[in-house]
Amino acid sequence: MSASSPPVSARAVFAAFLRLGLTSFGGPVAHLGFFREEFVRRRRWLSDAEYADVVALAQFLPGPASSQVGFAVGYLLAGARGALAAWAAFTLPSALLLAGFALLAGRAGDLSGAGWVTGLKLAAVAVVAQAVAGMWGTLVAGEGAAGRLRTGLALGTAAGLLLWPGAWAQLLALLLCALVGWRWLPAAAGAGGDGALRPPRRSGGGRTGLGLVGLALAGLVVLPLLAPLSPAWAFADHVYRAGALVFGGGHVVLPLLEAGLVPGFLSAGQFLAGYGAANAVPGPLFTFASYLGAAQTVFSPLLGAVLGTVFIFVPGLLLMLGALPLWAELSRWPGTRRALGGLNAGVVGLLLAALYDPVFTAAVHGPRDLALVLLAYAALTVGKLPAWAVVLGAASVGAALG
Repeated sequence: MSASSPPVSARAVFAAFLRLGLTSFGGPVAHLGFFREEFVRRRRWLSDAEYADVVALAQFLPGPASSQVGFAVGYLLAGARGALAAWAAFTLPSALLLAGFALLAGRAGDLSGAGWVTGLKLAAVAVVAQAVAGMWGTLVAGEGAAGRLRTGLALGTAAGLLLWPGAWAQLLALLLCALVGWRWLPAAAGAGGDGALRPPRRSGGGRTGLGLVGLALAGLVVLPLLAPLSPAWAFADHVYRAGALVFGGGHVVLPLLEAGLVPGFLSAGQFLAGYGAANAVPGPLFTFASYLGAAQTVFSPLLGAVLGTVFIFVPGLLLMLGALPLWAELSRWPGTRRALGGLNAGVVGLLLAALYDPVFTAAVHGPRDLALVLLAYAALTVGKLPAWAVVLGAASVGAALG
């Protein structure tokens, strides 16, 4: 958080994230674009460098990347209450929608191909493009050797990830960018502009961070011991393990959930119906676990929805909360600032690659789609309209065009 920024209340954090939870369509990469628009560009609660550092940290941790970034933003702005407010406000809209869909036994059908959903996906392309352009100007562009090196890192990362996609390729690319930045970037250019990262106002000590990381790992040991006691514990164990062991978030968690829950708790048809619904609601895809808990009939659907919603997120959020104070300590070192300069350039390259695949490729299928993306981008950049207004407008146009 910028040193000159006034304190932010947990209530204000909740209100901001609730609007995002109701309007942020398009998956985790699009969510990162919505977050930047809201907290860096519009509200100016964070700088681009601070935001990019949190995004970079989330790429190295298992769990739902966009939810972890939102959780961390809430924590940096308003402490533990802000973190919980951010998570609840961003998560509950989609969790309630998907649990309700499960209880209605899929009467709404597959909404993923609806016209308004198509419009939402096209708006997400424009939002992510704006985020990439803004972060490029702040964290990559620059004169001299440092600017050229950051540009090379960003473009090289994007090219590499388009050729070799995957969570492990992302980790390797970001590690290489950090290493190059540490070795060749000057400290004054390491933070993407101002030469020094500002540590967060609220962060626990290193021991607290290590304790929270240990608590997250303990769940992988304790829950398997509790699983034989009841179907509810067994369900919680499968969901927790999926949330704790997946890198990349989003769609990557689906195979782990399917392997653990189908056919023991629900059928393959139910699983696929919920996946279609999860792609038609705003917010994090990890709330698919809310649907799975409500759709299963082995124990109480209401309890299942609660367990799915909580246990899919807990490990990733504990890891983020534990890593933040350690990250804050490391960020004070000149060598770390140089490494973060390279790492932040790599994050921009990662988002650039993701802008094409999956965001662009999943949404744009012809000239009409591209025209709507360009109009949405113009509304954001030239018209200075807020992202939520552009999203709602694109949804309306998509519904009208069918």
